[in-house]
Amino acid sequence: MIRHPEAEAIVRRLADSGHRTVYAGGCVRDALLDRAYPDVDIATSATPDQVQAIFPKASDPQGKAFGVIRLKQGDHVFEIATFRVDGPYLDGRRPSSVKFTTPEEDARRRDFTVNGMFFDPLKNEILDFVGGQKDMEEKIIRAIGDPAARFTEDRLRLFRAIRFAVQLGFTIEPKTWEALVRLAPESKNLAPERVRDELVKILTSGDPARGLDLLHDSGLVAVWLPELLEMRGCAQSPEHHPEGDVWVHTRLLLTHLRSPSPVLALSALLHDVGKPRTSRTEPSGRIRFFGHEGVGARMAEEILRRLRFSNDEVEAVVACVANHMAFKDAPQMRVSTLKRLLARPTFSEELELHRMDCTASHGELDIHRFLQAKQAEFSREEIKPKPLVTGHDLLELGIPPGPRIGEILNQLMDEQLEGKIKSRNSALQRARKIIGSTQK
Repeated sequence: MIRHPEAEAIVRRLADSGHRTVYAGGCVRDALLDRAYPDVDIATSATPDQVQAIFPKASDPQGKAFGVIRLKQGDHVFEIATFRVDGPYLDGRRPSSVKFTTPEEDARRRDFTVNGMFFDPLKNEILDFVGGQKDMEEKIIRAIGDPAARFTEDRLRLFRAIRFAVQLGFTIEPKTWEALVRLAPESKNLAPERVRDELVKILTSGDPARGLDLLHDSGLVAVWLPELLEMRGCAQSPEHHPEGDVWVHTRLLLTHLRSPSPVLALSALLHDVGKPRTSRTEPSGRIRFFGHEGVGARMAEEILRRLRFSNDEVEAVVACVANHMAFKDAPQMRVSTLKRLLARPTFSEELELHRMDCTASHGELDIHRFLQAKQAEFSREEIKPKPLVTGHDLLELGIPPGPRIGEILNQLMDEQLEGKIKSRNSALQRARKIIGSTQK
């Protein structure tokens, strides 16, 4: 069922030394579903010391306390875990102690039944002590044992339940869902980085709109993304947004994501987050959101920094949110302005966001097609050419250091993008003319 030569060699070495050894968890689930399983985790009756005696190069002092050893074989790093039962989870994340035990007891301390199965590659045998195969057949995410106990041990499992349901297209079993909803407020003490990673996996899954629904209905949005709740009931003008309010629009937009990057998925979620705080109804009854992209960009930055996203990711999402209304003016832009738009580092994400934004509202894609045509028309050199003149050149022409140098360079670049200056000599001549006009 699972074909992995390096992993099988490890299992065989441990088995030959008298230790029961199997594949564990997600790889078994994914193999049964004919999904890719990039990682293969191994569980064994061998203690960490026994594993290291068989594989002297294996090590992981931190994981060893929890019965986990890491071993690099070829291009793969495998986690080899001793069958265990866990002591109390005093910090809501890790057990305070572990005791080595049997495969069956090990399975019963795991999170969900679909993740609690083992596979013996030497016997080609599935070991299922928790009903995982039946739940997979019925497409159910079910906590192993008492759902509240499983979620209390590690509250990140509240997000993981939703993530697995969305990724696999499964339904969360009623008792598991009831415990999830009841314990959602307690997720507030989770490390933001852990929540961030689960949110990204949910939003880049095959059904992020359903992921948003489950995050909302569970109460997790209220804890971690309360700004999104303002979008619910925030009306929009029917002539531009016949689909409904800002929440409905955003949810619909998420259904048009196609294998998105995290930046695009987050931009899609947050692109209109500033609308509720800028909503104004004119005497005519038309609803306007003046400046919502700027307000939304600032809110997006606050949200993403709260969740500990990297500076590069924050800057990219903020740019997408801040610029998502600029595309409407593209057909009227000067060539230089249009080329600057096409040269933005996030242009591909912005263009795709524009496509989804239009598709989820009025459905008109004329500007999207226009920009695609312009992108094909201009070469990369035309869109982002090397400047013909530098700041050092302007200093030699007598311009003192200061903001004026940047202003002249921008003007020269505009004329270069427009095709008005095409050589270094003509650019220097133009620079002298600009300097001379400012000195009169």
